[in-house]
Amino acid sequence: MRIYPILFLLLVSLTCCRKDVEVFINEDTNLDSTANNGFAGFYLLNEGNMGSNKSTLDYFDYTTGKYQRNIYAVYNPTVPKELGDVGNDIAIYGGRLYAVINASNKVEVMDARTAKRIGQIEIPNCRYIKFDKGFAYVTSYAGPIEINPNYTQKGYVAKVDTATLAIADECMVGYQPDNLEITGGKIYVANSGGYMGAGSTEKYERTVSVIDLATFKEEKRIDVAYNLHHIKADKRGDLWVTSRGDYKQLPSRLYFIDKVQQKVTDTLPIAASNYYLDGDSLYIYSTEWSYITYSNVISYAIVNTQTREVVSRSFITDGTVDEIEVPYGIMVHPVTKDIYVTDAGNYVSPGILYCFSKDGKKKWSVRTGDIPAHFVLLPKS
Repeated sequence: MRIYPILFLLLVSLTCCRKDVEVFINEDTNLDSTANNGFAGFYLLNEGNMGSNKSTLDYFDYTTGKYQRNIYAVYNPTVPKELGDVGNDIAIYGGRLYAVINASNKVEVMDARTAKRIGQIEIPNCRYIKFDKGFAYVTSYAGPIEINPNYTQKGYVAKVDTATLAIADECMVGYQPDNLEITGGKIYVANSGGYMGAGSTEKYERTVSVIDLATFKEEKRIDVAYNLHHIKADKRGDLWVTSRGDYKQLPSRLYFIDKVQQKVTDTLPIAASNYYLDGDSLYIYSTEWSYITYSNVISYAIVNTQTREVVSRSFITDGTVDEIEVPYGIMVHPVTKDIYVTDAGNYVSPGILYCFSKDGKKKWSVRTGDIPAHFVLLPKS
């Protein structure tokens, strides 16, 4: 779930959500696939419109080419409200599948092979998850979902024992912390201040919190830019951070933090809503919303993380880029180099998943749940 559409999503939840919420029945579709690619398949977490409890889980099986929708409901028929409200992140660790369900204030834990429920971790307004040495680290806004320039509740990172699913510790960071990365014995957390910036640009956060893994204490802040979102370490341990800007005068940008200097040493003048790192190639898309024009500017790019140069202004080469209304999720297969891009459409109807070849030519597309967003590859057993 992004910050800039969050006000839109809240309004939609108040005006468009039905009392008799539609629940998708399980469906499957056969698609072309490459069986010998090193992975069994991938999961796709659909966020679902806020307030509707319509987050769903899809699965694509590489061995059969079968795409299955809403598998969680099938394998967990007795779970109240099914997966929950707003799926915000997904990951696999230790044979378990973890789905961060933001507005339901929980991390749903499943068997990675069967998607059957194992348990849940209760974390308020949880956002993103990473793992290290038997622990899960989850960012939390801590307070309620509320656009408020006077928000007073700082966020934190929860440390969770993956063996017991118990919260072992918490580390306070900035306001509304979003994505996080673990590298070089540190946790780096992108603070956004997204709930506060609606009233004034200066209310946004603009720092990356640095947490020492050994002590689990915040040791410093790195100044970057307003309204941070994603953070990812490249092969050299340097960090790439996205800023959403203020949706008015300050544009979205991509920032480079040097791991040795622990500061921003480069800014790439491109918008970046989300990205996926494959080798030294950072595949980027942007859906940049403006409260001045009340419209989106959509763009795509590839950045070489070694040279820190934009090497392509579009990784979709066959003209089908115009079919995608609102790009919302991205993944690149590490073996086949197929590029997967999701389309959220109007945010309240089923989305579409597109598969492109490494040359940027469309291979297939398939209907998903509402607001398809987050991928995770399932290794072969």
